[in-house]
Amino acid sequence: MTTEKYVQTPTLEIAYEESGPAYGQPVVLVHGFPHSPRSFDRVVPLLVHDGYRVLVPTLRGYGNTRFLKRDTPRSGQQAALGQDLVDFIEALQLPPVLTAGFDWGRRSCVVASILKPQLILGQVLIGGYDVQKIADASVPGLPEQESAMWHGYFFTTERGCQALISQREAYAEFMWRQWNPTQPFDVAEFAANATYFHSPDFVDVVLSSYRHRLGLAPGDPQLEQVEALLALQPQVSVPTSVLISGAEPAIRRGHDETARFFTGPFRYALLEGIGHNLPFEAPKALALELKRLGQQAELQACSNTA
Repeated sequence: MTTEKYVQTPTLEIAYEESGPAYGQPVVLVHGFPHSPRSFDRVVPLLVHDGYRVLVPTLRGYGNTRFLKRDTPRSGQQAALGQDLVDFIEALQLPPVLTAGFDWGRRSCVVASILKPQLILGQVLIGGYDVQKIADASVPGLPEQESAMWHGYFFTTERGCQALISQREAYAEFMWRQWNPTQPFDVAEFAANATYFHSPDFVDVVLSSYRHRLGLAPGDPQLEQVEALLALQPQVSVPTSVLISGAEPAIRRGHDETARFFTGPFRYALLEGIGHNLPFEAPKALALELKRLGQQAELQACSNTA
């Protein structure tokens, strides 16, 4: 049975949903933009069925998650997303967790695994390594990559700001249709997600995310040291599985391009015909990968105690 709860971190009161037995291996699932915890509604039951304790936090700027102080920068930078996940795990005093995320959630997971690898038992990154190299923000990619990022450039403008204020659901719906080309648009699913876009901090956090990554907006001064570390694009030591959405209209990260960032156990899989919202389109594939990582961790623990 899923329950909504709240936990206070140094920066936020984070709303999250919890399902499954309290004694189960914890799994933290992190959503992206423009999405919400509803993205994992088909994944959670599959994990709970096998005894996992599943926690799905709501990102800063979404739903009922709130900043504790008015003067805290409403930053959406990568360091903030990763630190939020670290703070969430520590505030709940969880044992080492399994994590999975896509889009902003992927970024949150990979940054957390760099900052505090001891907290992460294993992770599934939907899309691969995603630490932004902001110093190279002015270097263009291939045309298809740039085209896929139209929304990011749009949100650096005042016109884009006004679009988020007045038409956030219309733009989010357009992105959903564009990024999930093989799936029919689900009106009810979108409506359930869209309620999370009406947080008082949504616009500021989204604008910050896209402007900061392009070097067009300052970050939170409290996170400068974290950003300095991320600027080095450090490798990741925790066991990682990368799932690639084959139908997403952007350049697919190949195995070799992705694997070089990981020094621990690593697995790569391309899911043809699957779009951006992989947890909703391929919940069994995600659940199986998380279970595989959990079983791998159990075997390693048994080996260490033998």
